Amino acid sequence: MVIEINLGDIVKLKKKHPCGSYEWEVVRLGADIGLKCTGCQRRVMLPRSVLERRMKGAVKRGSGRPVD
Repeated sequence: MVIEINLGDIVKLKKKHPCGSYEWEVVRLGADIGLKCTGCQRRVMLPRSVLERRMKGAVKRGSGRPVD
């Protein structure tokens, strides 16, 4: 099952970043997903399959849509 991910979504990952934040903003879509840490603004690229395994859930949808 494919998880719907859109630009601007805030996602929560299972493990926290070294800065202490669990939340990441989606800044790029494609085969790899670009994420930006909401705590320290660090940017990383993850393959979609890895992101789907590491995701705990969506915190906020990008265009003001409610979380499922």
